[in-house]
Amino acid sequence: MTDQTRWGIHEVQSRNKAIKHQKDLVARAMEQVVKMDETGITDLMILIEAEYERKYGKNKADGVVL
Repeated sequence: MTDQTRWGIHEVQSRNKAIKHQKDLVARAMEQVVKMDETGITDLMILIEAEYERKYGKNKADGVVL
């Protein structure tokens, strides 16, 4: 068992919680996507791409592999 008093343990736990939260969000979103038809999924893809472009812009998006 890891010594909980060591430096950095809290940061590691916080990072792991953030990663788990993101994965949980994706899983919940996928549950809804499975229920959608083709036009709904296409509309969602367009919205996701627009949001991604808004957040990260063209310059940042060029270096990202999805």
